[in-house]
This record gives sequence, C-alpha cells and structure tokens, in this order.
Amino acid sequence: MRDWNVVATIRGENFTRGRRFLERFAAAVAPTDYYNTLAARVADHARFMEDLREAAESEPEEAAALARVVPAVETFTFGSPAEFEERARTAASAWIPSLAGKSFHVRMRRRGFKGRLSSMEEERFLDDYLLDALETWGSPGRIDFADPDAVVAIETLGEKAGMSLWTREDMQRYPFLRVA
Repeated sequence: MRDWNVVATIRGENFTRGRRFLERFAAAVAPTDYYNTLAARVADHARFMEDLREAAESEPEEAAALARVVPAVETFTFGSPAEFEERARTAASAWIPSLAGKSFHVRMRRRGFKGRLSSMEEERFLDDYLLDALETWGSPGRIDFADPDAVVAIETLGEKAGMSLWTREDMQRYPFLRVA
C-alpha cells in the first residue's frame, strides 16, 4: 500500500487477529514486506484514534493483538538519506510552535534502507535541528527521554516516511501509540 498514513505492528502470532481488528477502523489495511507490520489508510486521524481507543477499552483481548499503532499526519517519499533529512526537517518545522519551551525527543522506527539510514543518527539530526530552531525562535526546548512533553514519531516503510507529533496527554490517552 503506497498511500498509507498509519503503521501498526502486531504482537507475536496475532497477525490475522490484529489485522481484522484494525480493519474495523481503517479505510484500507495491508501487510507490508516487514515482519508483523501493517500499513493502513484512514481519512480522519482523530476519529480513528478515538474509535480505536474506545474499542481497546471495551475489547481488551482483541486490542492486545496490536503492539503499536502510529498514525502519520505528514508523509513523504525519499530516495536517499539527504532527501530524507530535507523532507523530515520540512515536516518537523510545522511543529516548532507546538514545541516552544517544551521537552521532547524524536523517535524513529526504520524499516528498510538498512545500512543507508541510521535511526539513531536521524533522531539526533532532527533533535538538533529542532533545538536550534526553537532557540532561534526565542523559546528554547530541551531533550527529555524520561518524561517528555512531546515526541516526534517517525515511521518508515522502505522509501516512505510518516511523521507525527504526540503530546504527553496523547500518549496517556492512547496507550497503543507507544512512541516514547
């Protein structure tokens, strides 16, 4: 699926059960080339998250098949690490006002581009970019891994990336995010 905007990972041997559960809330769900990983397409991220949260509360045994579910509000394709950095920096720039004066970190889960794109290096690159941008903006932020105010989440499937910004409140409200 090329037009995904949600990445979900499935626990253990629950692939079919997890896929069926997710299909109830997404317009389309498809397997990927990566182990226990699904790509999905939703029309409304907020509605999707609320519907999934409500179902997870009322059907915890079904929801337990899902290890993580991360919608992406910004998606882009890339062909090289330099192109990834340019497009990720552009996407992250939109969140500078939301990160002003707050603690945060970037968390990347990379699938594909092995040996060409390092999750740790790209996390550090975007952390540094955002810290510099916030300083320039006049409202410095800080990196915090223990209890951040927000997390910039990046998911990649091959040459496509999805990014989103999640607050502490979002992570508490939607425990299936698991982005920190």
